[in-house]
Amino acid sequence: MNPKVLMIVGDYGEDLEIYFPFQALSLLGFQVDAVCPQRKKQDKVKTAVHDFRDGDQTYMESRGHDFTLNAEFPVDPSQYVGLVLPGGRAPEYLRLHEEVLVIVEYFLKEKKPIVAVCHGIQLLTAVGGIEGRKLTCYPACKFEVTKQGGVYEKVGYDEVVVDGNIVTSPAWPGHANAFREFVKLLGVTITHK
Repeated sequence: MNPKVLMIVGDYGEDLEIYFPFQALSLLGFQVDAVCPQRKKQDKVKTAVHDFRDGDQTYMESRGHDFTLNAEFPVDPSQYVGLVLPGGRAPEYLRLHEEVLVIVEYFLKEKKPIVAVCHGIQLLTAVGGIEGRKLTCYPACKFEVTKQGGVYEKVGYDEVVVDGNIVTSPAWPGHANAFREFVKLLGVTITHK
């Protein structure tokens, strides 16, 4: 049986931040279970595409694809080796579900690998336990990090911050770097011949 990675998603999560990890981790042989509170396996969540334009004060948002959930919620977090927290607008309301917070807290306490991209940090800040941790996120979320005692690291959108079991990136341009670090934490070594 393939090792399992959990990905918590919801309506208007960022399109690339959902599809990329699902496909990339599946390619590497992980079973990626995508779940959403109040939704069942085979239900769909709507995604949003966030695009960055020079000179704009924030990202532009447009409707993305429908993403099909492949597992039931709630889950037993002890069955998973890692946790993926995509950004977009979904984390702002996913953090209102106690079952979601219990899962995120489990991964923090057990020091299992977590990757949070963009607004995915909101699920970490909602449970706390990040005091003194070096983290990054979409800049609009930096105050949530610092108010919870985390150390906000300003990096480029294509960069990452790794602190122990947590990998963070400000946005989807950092996917290659974020998931390279995440899979290292999962014990995967990628070599070229």
